[in-house]
Amino acid sequence: MTKRVHISAAGLILILLIALSANAFAGSILVKQGSRGEAVRRVQTLLIEQGWLVDSADGICGAKTVDAIRRFQQNNGLTVDGICGDGTYAALTGGETYQPSELASRGGGRVVYMEATAYSAFDPGNGSRTASGTLVRHGVIAVDPAVIPLGTHVFIPGYGEAVAEDIGWGIQGNRIDVAFDTHEEALAFGRQDLEVYILE
Repeated sequence: MTKRVHISAAGLILILLIALSANAFAGSILVKQGSRGEAVRRVQTLLIEQGWLVDSADGICGAKTVDAIRRFQQNNGLTVDGICGDGTYAALTGGETYQPSELASRGGGRVVYMEATAYSAFDPGNGSRTASGTLVRHGVIAVDPAVIPLGTHVFIPGYGEAVAEDIGWGIQGNRIDVAFDTHEEALAFGRQDLEVYILE
């Protein structure tokens, strides 16, 4: 007799969520206007080698890089949006999947793409302590704990290693707030789209 296994809708959704969370960041790439980091530098290098970009691979996705991506997409019959996702990257590399650096592999290859702003203890209205009770300082980030749990160690290109020790109003979803030691440094950072490497 054949046994039939009945899975409820809720159970099926749970299984799908587990599968997605296990593979959400492995072999994924997203380079768009304002993005910075290793993935941008890799895409720029490919565009330069293939003659689409006449510029340096500086790891910052500006207007020239976006224009080069758009021209490549148009020439190869892809959706022309100026964003290099998995499909455009595969076309650039002849079918390869993006592999983050050895640094990212310390966290199982997890790379998350975040909109980042900055703050300091000296900004108007800010205190000197994080939600975890530690001092606001360089090396601390504020996160949405549903995305990056408090206590998580990360690496941010151009900033260094940091620990998720704070939360903040408006820091929800794929957004982080990067702490600096001075108000001037926080202002200079501005708003950026970044790769964040999950270390542990």
